[in-house]
Amino acid sequence: MHQHVINASLQILPIVQDKHPYEWVDEAIAIIQQSNIKYEVGPFATVVEGTYEEVLTVINNINDYLQQKGCAEWILNAQIQIRANGNITGDEKIAKFK
Repeated sequence: MHQHVINASLQILPIVQDKHPYEWVDEAIAIIQQSNIKYEVGPFATVVEGTYEEVLTVINNINDYLQQKGCAEWILNAQIQIRANGNITGDEKIAKFK
């Protein structure tokens, strides 16, 4: 895949009763923070920005972590926007509202 910047919205929905779902979400956000890609935590999802490979690596790392740590079940919703011939950033899309 190309090396342009893409952005994605990631939402983790743990389906668990072993601990509060927010605890699993916090741990997933920590994986994003450790990735060193641009991110912004929101109340319903976290928006990330990086190359296609970086973003998919983060998604894979979250899934691997949750499985290894014993999260029983989760849904990971992802919306990914890719521009074929250049970068696509969140700032570009929301600049007129700031």
